[in-house]
Parts: sequence; C-alpha cells; structure tokens
Amino acid sequence: MPGAEWEEHRPAVFGVAYRLLGSVADAEDVVQDVWLRTTRARLEDVADPRAWLVTVAARRAYDILRSARVRRETYVGPWLPEPLLTGPDAAEPVLVDESVGTAMMLVMEELSPPERVAFVLRDVFGLAPPRIAEVLDRSPAAVRQLATRARRRIAAARETDSESDAGVAASRAERERVLRAFRAAYEAGDLEGLVRLLDPEAVYVTDGGGEVFAARKPIVGGRRVAEVVLRVGGRAGVSVVELVEVGGEPALLYRRAADGVRGEGPVHAVDTVRVSGGRIVSYWRQLNPGKLAHI
Repeated sequence: MPGAEWEEHRPAVFGVAYRLLGSVADAEDVVQDVWLRTTRARLEDVADPRAWLVTVAARRAYDILRSARVRRETYVGPWLPEPLLTGPDAAEPVLVDESVGTAMMLVMEELSPPERVAFVLRDVFGLAPPRIAEVLDRSPAAVRQLATRARRRIAAARETDSESDAGVAASRAERERVLRAFRAAYEAGDLEGLVRLLDPEAVYVTDGGGEVFAARKPIVGGRRVAEVVLRVGGRAGVSVVELVEVGGEPALLYRRAADGVRGEGPVHAVDTVRVSGGRIVSYWRQLNPGKLAHI
C-alpha cells in the first residue's frame, strides 16, 4: 500500500482500535500491527482499502479487548479510558465524534466485547454485517442482533443520564465556559467558586490504577469534590492548568512544576466532565501515570 494511501486511512485504523480498547498505547500497537500486515499483503484486488484496514484493525483489537476484560476484573479502583488529545492538541489527525468522549467510552465499557465490536463497526464506521461477521466469527444475522442489543443498552444509559441531568444537555460553548470558570476558581484557591460550579450531587471518579494515590470509590457532593480537587492539586505541586480538547470535548490538563519552572513538568491529571444546567454533574479524573505518559 502506498504511503500516501496508508496515511489517508491511518486515522480510521487508530480510531477503531481506540474506540474498542480505550487505550492510546494499545491502539498505537494495533496500528503498527496493521501497517506490518499491509507490507506483506497483496492489496491490488482490494476494492475498499479503508474497510479492509478497519476490519484487520478490529480483529486485532477484538483479541486484545477480550484479554483486557479479564485484566480489568482485578484493576485497582475505577477504570477510565486513556485521554485522547484531539483538535489543535492532537499530535496527528484523529477521527472525532461522540464515541470517543469519556461518557460514551464508559458506556461502551459495559458492553460485551462482541456487542462493542458490532456497535463500533456498524454504527460508527458503517461496515456491513457480513464484514463484521468475519471479525466476530458469527453469522450476519447474529451481528445484527449484537448491534441492536448494544444500541438498546447505550440508549438506556443515555436515558438514565438524561434523567439525572434534568434532560438539559450543555453545548460545547457552555462546557468551555464552565471549565474556564472552574480553572479560574481553582487557580485562585476559591473553594466557594468551585462549589458554585459543581452540582450539589456531583460525582467525582478518579483512575489511579494502583500506581498513585486516588479515591477507589466515587466521591459524591459538590462541596466534597471541590475540597478534594483543591487539596490534591496543592499536595501534587500543580503549577499550571490548561484548557485542552480530549475526545472532542473541552477538558482540563494539570501540570506540575519542574525544577521550579511553571508548566514545564509532567502531567499530573487530565479531567473531563459532563455539564448540565451550568454545573458539573460528572467529573472524571485520570491520574494513572501509565495512561498519561503519551501526553
């Protein structure tokens, strides 16, 4: 496959792997495996190179996903996806839609591996059931049933979130406004300012993976969340908070100081949120160093 054609389809290869695995590192490994496969395969007669590449990537990611599900049963504390920098913050082009946002990635984590593959390949990448059947070693009819079941489970999860958020979905501009205000209050050490931006029933979930100190159970309550965010940031020596884009959504990135230089140190955390009614209702914080190393 010519290099230019590979680069054209590479975002799709990475995109399907990341959506199935929730791991940037594992998705990059899949990309490398698929690239090596293209150097050995005869592709002159392949009518749809993109579909072929996505199928190969999905098959490899499906194998990893099944073993990853076993490992996550012993994962220390809550599991959150690795932050995927997108937009101007991305190192390279990434296919962005709601399926790479934290909320959707967490919903897809509740699907069985076959359901997740069927949903991603059918609804996100538009592959036909017979091609998906090759990945799952199922019949096309079984693939249709898996995709339908996945859609129902995702719709039910969205309905639950909508009910808890009073049915008010925040626009991107509103989410950016809330996060800019949150950053300003954090940098000022303004506890009451943070409390005002958090829903009284806000839920705070952290992923430390057993590598760093992190809450192993969700923390509930706007004031409690605000207190934890301020206390942890001070203890970690955070010097700079940046507004970035993660999974197509506004997010906050916290950096420590390095040798006394602000903003030059390692990433301490990446925070994504769900906003409703002008307040943060869900707050997801990635602290696991292994999941932040690529940033």
